[in-house]
Amino acid sequence: MVNLSINLNNAMTKTTELKGSSFTLSALHLIDGDIKKAIDHLKEKIELAPNFFASAPVVIDISNAGKDINFEQLKVAIVDAGMIPVGISGCKEQALQNQAKSAGFAIMNAARTVKEKTAAESTEAEPSSQPVQGRESALIIRTPVRSGQQIYAKNRDLIILNHVSAGAEIIADGCIHIYGTLRGRALAGANGDLEATIFCQNLQSELISVAGNYWLSDNIQDEFWGKGVVISITDNTLSIEHLAL
Repeated sequence: MVNLSINLNNAMTKTTELKGSSFTLSALHLIDGDIKKAIDHLKEKIELAPNFFASAPVVIDISNAGKDINFEQLKVAIVDAGMIPVGISGCKEQALQNQAKSAGFAIMNAARTVKEKTAAESTEAEPSSQPVQGRESALIIRTPVRSGQQIYAKNRDLIILNHVSAGAEIIADGCIHIYGTLRGRALAGANGDLEATIFCQNLQSELISVAGNYWLSDNIQDEFWGKGVVISITDNTLSIEHLAL
């Protein structure tokens, strides 16, 4: 008779790990408690860039929405609009937090992204322009990026030596350079890098984003449409300027 007894403690293998991570999420800011008005606005944005927003996770910021919020109604309305509500931010009162939790929302605290500088710190040398440590060499794409295509330059810059069609999506953890017309979507700093920048020779984009801060086409001023531009983060918001050649 062969002894088939097994020490289960020794036989078990590690199948999961719980680690901290960070993700870039869209945030729906409720200006007041009018859920219908907020959802109508959300639907308009989704219609402008359905491939970007459809089934995307969204956090709802209620810091300015008051105390009379129907969280169940809010959740159902966002799902019906086509996005996935995952959490509530700007919720400091325990009673509101309990209501949000009962409706299935996580309570999320916004990370502090800007450090206040002292006068001494502000006079220090400018940040280094050296590549981020560990970042790989740029991914270079020479062919047109066609509708429905998605290109992701993980942990590096992305250089497009051609056009990006409407319905196409280009993403980079670093900077994005487009030496052609951008009609699709461009998302730089996808891992949260606030130093990332988009350089584009002809901006006609459906959506541009840097480190989670985004503009749709209707947010782009007429003076920059169809022009060479540089898009970056200034004071924690998107800024745009003409590309000097």
